[in-house]
Parts: sequence; C-alpha cells; structure tokens
Amino acid sequence: MSWYDTAIKKLGFPSIELFVKAGSDGESIGNCPFSQRLFMILWLKGVIFSVTTVDLKRKPTDLQDLAPGTNPPFMTFNGEVKVDVNKIEEFLEEKLTPPCYPKLAPKHPEANTAGIDIFSKFSAYIKNQRKDINDVLEKALMKSLWRLDSFMRTPLSEEIDADASGDVPESCRSFLDGPELTLADCNLLPKLHILKVVCQKYRSFEIPAEMTGVWRYLKCAYQREEFTNTCPAEREIELAYVNVAKRII
Repeated sequence: MSWYDTAIKKLGFPSIELFVKAGSDGESIGNCPFSQRLFMILWLKGVIFSVTTVDLKRKPTDLQDLAPGTNPPFMTFNGEVKVDVNKIEEFLEEKLTPPCYPKLAPKHPEANTAGIDIFSKFSAYIKNQRKDINDVLEKALMKSLWRLDSFMRTPLSEEIDADASGDVPESCRSFLDGPELTLADCNLLPKLHILKVVCQKYRSFEIPAEMTGVWRYLKCAYQREEFTNTCPAEREIELAYVNVAKRII
C-alpha cells in the first residue's frame, strides 16, 4: 500500500485512482470523452482521488496486469478495479452519497436523453468523404443540434410560474437539468466540445449563433473548473481526429 493510500485510509476516505488516456506527449490528458466524463464526476463529487494518464503506445506492464486487455478509462476503488464507464458511474453514485457527497443524478429524466444522438450524427458526418451525401449528413447533425437547442430553451417544470399569465418565457438555465452540473452533463458536454472543435477545424462548420440555447450551455460549461480542468487541449482533440476526419472528394 502506497503512502497515499495509507493516508487516505487513516482519514476514512475511499482510495480512488482514475486512469485516463494520455495525450500525444504521453503525459497530458488525451482526447477521450469517456475519460473526461468520469474525471468530471469525481471532481463534482468532491472526493479525494488521484489521476494517472496512460500512454496507449507504451502501456506500463503493471497497468496491463491491473486491467488486462482494458484501455482507459478505468478506476480502482479501495483496490478493486472497475472497468465499465456506465457501471462506474452507477457505482460512484451509489457509493458516494449525501451527506458527505452530492447526488449527481438529474431530477428530470428527460435531461438524460437530451442530445443523445448528437455524437453519432457528428461521427457519421466527420468520417464521411463522399460529396454526394455530405449535405444529408450535415443536415442530420444540424437537426440533432436544433433538438438540443430547443430542449435548452424550453423551461423545466420548476421554471414555470403557474400563476403567471401570458406566454411562458424561454429557459435561461445553465445546464441540462438546471443551474448545476449533473451526470447528464458529464456525458454530453465532452462530446459537444469535441464536435465544436473538430467540425470547425476539419469542416469549417460552426454551431450556428442562432442556437442560443446550445451556446449558453457551452459558455456556462467553459466557466466551470470541473469541465475546463478535465478537458484535453484543443490541439489534442484535433490530433485525435487528423486521420479520422475524411476529406470530401
């Protein structure tokens, strides 16, 4: 047991180590929305944890032994290895509970499905190299983005004043479920940021300014350290897609 684990155990805290994909230098945070998702969750929980970046080109033998056949992200919790992202999320929400740690599950079920197909539409669009279907794929991506924009502009139940008369005003909330980040945001925001960076770099495509709900969402995320400090550098995102983003021919 390391000095870190010993100290944490004495304090009564769980010993948690998160393993994430390393960047091109083998040390910094690499492009991986699933790694950032777990990184954000642990940060938001306010738990003490350590982070180890894993260079996939030179994966250390001890890590191969720790989680054989598994690429990051994965985690150890009091020495027990956890390897499935969805199961890790469920496990952390179950183990790290109030009053010591905040609950991160959204109050509104619809927050979990907002923007659910955006990343798949983005992937199809960015990997395509056929000119004849580029417009179709771009329109499909735009349709998904507009659905997210509509969701962000539509007020949640607690934002509606039942006694007020006239039209219901647009929502001005910061995140999917309200004013605070939840598990739903930890899933969607890393993917939405990748989309913004990659589409601008390789397709000269930008999220339209008219999508005020989407832009408010992103700008609020960029003001939160839980997002910015767990996010890879834009150069890492661009490098990750240099051979993925296909030229239109």
